[in-house]
Amino acid sequence: MNYRKLGRYGVRVSEISVGGWLTHSRTVDDVLTSEIINHAFDNGINFFDTSDAYNRGEAEKSLGKAVKKIRREDLFLATKCYFPFSDAPNDRGLSRKHIFESVHNSLKRMQVDYIDLQQFHRFDAETPLDETVHAISDLVRQGKILYWGVSEWSAAQIADVCHVAKDLNATLPVSNQPQYNMLHPNIEESVIPISEKFGLGQVVWSPLAQGILTGKYLPGAEPPAGSRGADKTSNQFMTSQLGDKGLLEKVQKLKKYAESQGASLPDFALAWCLRKSNVSSVITGATKSEQVDQNIKAAGLTFSPEIWEKAEKILSGDPST
Repeated sequence: MNYRKLGRYGVRVSEISVGGWLTHSRTVDDVLTSEIINHAFDNGINFFDTSDAYNRGEAEKSLGKAVKKIRREDLFLATKCYFPFSDAPNDRGLSRKHIFESVHNSLKRMQVDYIDLQQFHRFDAETPLDETVHAISDLVRQGKILYWGVSEWSAAQIADVCHVAKDLNATLPVSNQPQYNMLHPNIEESVIPISEKFGLGQVVWSPLAQGILTGKYLPGAEPPAGSRGADKTSNQFMTSQLGDKGLLEKVQKLKKYAESQGASLPDFALAWCLRKSNVSSVITGATKSEQVDQNIKAAGLTFSPEIWEKAEKILSGDPST
């Protein structure tokens, strides 16, 4: 496993990380979650991502049980808050009250004394940034969290919160968690440049485009049984792509190209994300330990700019490829 600094900061995280958005305590029970997490740790993964919103706190509980026997200092645990946790008017957003209560509830659910990375799951337009920054900085000073970051914030929002934190002499964010993959490269235009300016690293979700970039979904065919695409409770972010025959044909062409370069398509797609030095880690999901073994092969895998250029041309439908 290779490790990268989280943005400009000193802490190092594994290039491949494991998240529990659609799996922990949902499609994967606690016993299997523990098996997967501990297998990942034994193979060099130290970064595990979750959120209070994942299965209404049950994912945090499952992760907490899974890491119980691992030395706390060897783990980098990340969670999030923002989305409504109940119908109560203050059990949502990024107010001081909700941040404070969310962090303490996450600590209880995961059964840990501190959180390595607390992330704001979305931008809260209804709460002043100075309130949010003061609240999270106080929790840093209290030792409840070590670092904080954001998720799916725009370049302008990242710049604004960094300016506010600087003006208040408060703790600055260290990371952003955006969607980023070969089919969704949007952050390259403005989010990565502004993150580099202020020292944030990317910890990206959906690096395999919900599994589309595994190559398992074939044009004109039903999703394989047991796959995420076949699960109506988990495939809501995939339906348009699963029905796009032209896209799936290009992915199959990309798969052949990746294999001609000596890599599986999933490894190739993960390595594409990691080709950017601003990407600190790619968050992967797993329903079995064998998927962890597959994903970690991408750590340290590199290709020349010319190979990436051709790959991107394949996905754009360039007839020259």
